[in-house]
Amino acid sequence: MKLHNYFRSSASYRVRIALAAKGLAYDYIPVHLVKGEQKAPAHAAISPDRVVPVLEVDGEFLTESMAIIEYLDELHPMPPLLPADALGRAQVRALAQMVACEMHPPTNLRVLKYLTNELAQDDEHKSAWYHHWCRGGLESFERQLQALAESRARRGLAPSIYCYGDSLTLADCCLLPQIYNAQRFAVPLDGLPLTMAAHEAGLATPAAQKAHPSACPDSQP
Repeated sequence: MKLHNYFRSSASYRVRIALAAKGLAYDYIPVHLVKGEQKAPAHAAISPDRVVPVLEVDGEFLTESMAIIEYLDELHPMPPLLPADALGRAQVRALAQMVACEMHPPTNLRVLKYLTNELAQDDEHKSAWYHHWCRGGLESFERQLQALAESRARRGLAPSIYCYGDSLTLADCCLLPQIYNAQRFAVPLDGLPLTMAAHEAGLATPAAQKAHPSACPDSQP
């Protein structure tokens, strides 16, 4: 397998966590988003929407991080990134989609560059935009974790260590990169006890450490 990705890309980081959690080897192919390498003909030929990540497997090119992770989970089911029961799977997917579908889109690089280049917003306004959408999304995520904690208690389940349960799931694959970027942009992270506890637990795992942006070959100047 080959993973075409960028070390600071949240979506790329999600997939790297999943690959590391499952112990899957792959070739790391850097695509520098800030330099616009995603628009180069070679990358555009494998990614019609000119984004990362792209997972190359047996001559096929898979895009969209959530689809890639679920593909990996189906093909390599151990350790699982989704619970065994339908309710648990729905709850984990909901958490993951809160990040991937609600928080991430208005704060990704393309949007921030549009704010700066096309709408002539300065760094102060760009930062305010990022803080608004990221912090608001994390507050919603915290409320959802609280609701899930109450649901688990009603069903006699132990409190979650990670986003859901006692092992990494698809939700953690999404949360860790979001917090990484929130910290980069100095988004306040106080008042989010369940979210930050899940983040700290996830970040301490070998998979997250191996997948961390600082461990990527293109993170070095």
